[in-house]
Amino acid sequence: IMFVFMIFPSMRRQKQEKKFYNALKKGDKVIMKSGLHGRISEITDTTIVIETLSGKLKFERSAVSMDYSRKLTNE
Repeated sequence: IMFVFMIFPSMRRQKQEKKFYNALKKGDKVIMKSGLHGRISEITDTTIVIETLSGKLKFERSAVSMDYSRKLTNE
C-alpha cells in the first residue's frame, strides 16, 4: 500500500520531468525555478543558455521549472 501512495507517484513525476527536459529545444520560452523568464538560445546535454532582456545566462537543464514552463506554453 505504501508503494502505491508514495513511491509510484514520484516515479511517474520523474518520468514526466525526463520527457520534458529531453523535449526542450532552441527557441522555447521557459521559466526557471528561480522565477527568471527567457527563451532558450543554446542547448547541450547538461546545460542551456537562456536569452533574457538583459542578456544571456547559462543554467543547468534541471533548473528549468517544468510546471511553470508548461503553464507559459499553454497560455
